[in-house]
Amino acid sequence: MLRRWLPGLLFAWALTGCQPSDEPRSLVFAVAQAPVNLDPRYATDAASERINRLIYQRLVEFDSRSREVPGLATWQMRDATHYRFQLSQAATFHDGQPLTAADVKATYDSMLQLKDSPHAAEFKHIQQITTLDANTIDFELSHPDPHFAARLMVGILPARLIATGHDFGHAPVGSGPFKLDHWQSALQLQRLRDGLKVRFEEVKDPNVRVLKLKRGEADLIQGDLPPELVKYLQKQPNIMVKTGVGANYSYLGLNVQADFLRDVRVRRAIAHAIDVQAIIDKVMVSHSRQASAILPPEHYAGNPALQPYAYQPALARQLLQSAGIKLPLTLIYKTSTDPQRVRLATILQAQMQEAGIDLQIKSLDWGTFFADVQKGNFQLYGLTWVGIKTPEIYSKVFASNSLPPQGFNRGRYQDGVLDQLLAKEDWPAVTQRIHSQLPVIPLWYEGQFVAYRETIGDYQPTPDGNLDGLTQVVFKPVTQ
Repeated sequence: MLRRWLPGLLFAWALTGCQPSDEPRSLVFAVAQAPVNLDPRYATDAASERINRLIYQRLVEFDSRSREVPGLATWQMRDATHYRFQLSQAATFHDGQPLTAADVKATYDSMLQLKDSPHAAEFKHIQQITTLDANTIDFELSHPDPHFAARLMVGILPARLIATGHDFGHAPVGSGPFKLDHWQSALQLQRLRDGLKVRFEEVKDPNVRVLKLKRGEADLIQGDLPPELVKYLQKQPNIMVKTGVGANYSYLGLNVQADFLRDVRVRRAIAHAIDVQAIIDKVMVSHSRQASAILPPEHYAGNPALQPYAYQPALARQLLQSAGIKLPLTLIYKTSTDPQRVRLATILQAQMQEAGIDLQIKSLDWGTFFADVQKGNFQLYGLTWVGIKTPEIYSKVFASNSLPPQGFNRGRYQDGVLDQLLAKEDWPAVTQRIHSQLPVIPLWYEGQFVAYRETIGDYQPTPDGNLDGLTQVVFKPVTQ
């Protein structure tokens, strides 16, 4: 199976060149997708979210079971609608100015004023934000919210730059362990504690990413490789590969307002038409596992009682026919041009044929594809949620009032029963309802892996695929 990838490797070898010797030696991180927006108030794509964790600091962080713990601040709930946060560590923005309560207030005040941020809706119940001194901030809410602290995950921005309309999306200024060095042909960050520079080179073709790592033109790659190439790397000298269980949730998005897809029988037919375990076994990296909900079963709000939909193409055909559909049912599946995503799409296409579904694939460049998803311009699409920590994700994705840009309900799903369960925060019932009604089709939690050269000290994969290991990584460039 590996041989199908090797021609691409050899072809890429002939096309790529070494980094010019007169450039300063940076740690080169070859990534499948470059970040789109480095303003934490707007960023929704995985690449941007992961980079933003390095650039900005947040009031609240999360432990291994996704429970909130202090980040920049500690807090107390003074009553049902009053939270007080106390900055517990000194922090300085990358332009040398101290981070104070005024910056926290300005960041979240701006969230209340933004009309086009997908994150703004979850803060609409903030009635007032008050700074008591340079380190103390009070949040007054319009109604009780026992999970309010867990929402405060937005990176803190400098108040003075917010006031001037600064373009954080392309010129970020935060207080995190890395600052922007430059962003020209590639994004380059600099680690504050020792000046280490990390360049994130977008290399969409997985063959070329592997080649760059093998030749020493890249020092580190993480995720987004088919298992054949991971196994190939494991056999290479001077390359270390580490794998681990993941929590990032891959799914099939559905536009439930589209013809046919508003019928739950059709959605269930699609679920039964996919052999998820076969895909995991054949084309996913080790430690990948089948999913039944956005949050994995080990999460404190997980639901281990949910069982994945079994691959039953005959049942899928029966469901489609019971919905009055003349087979084959033609559906259009949108995806990016990433080779692994296209490969997965072709497998889905082949599997669904037996169930009487003619899946037509439309692969688009990332910008066009993601814009279509946000606008609801699709029947089906495939994406992955990364770094999800709190069960409020279910409200953001499935509540009737969470249509873009106020939320992530891209499939325009509206269900009064689910809205009532979301309001009660009855997470077992919420996840059971979603599992039954299938506004999206769960696929898998991706296993995580990293591969790096001898230039890199110990670097461990994380369940959500974040890049936090870069804050401590040891870089030992080899002299050419």
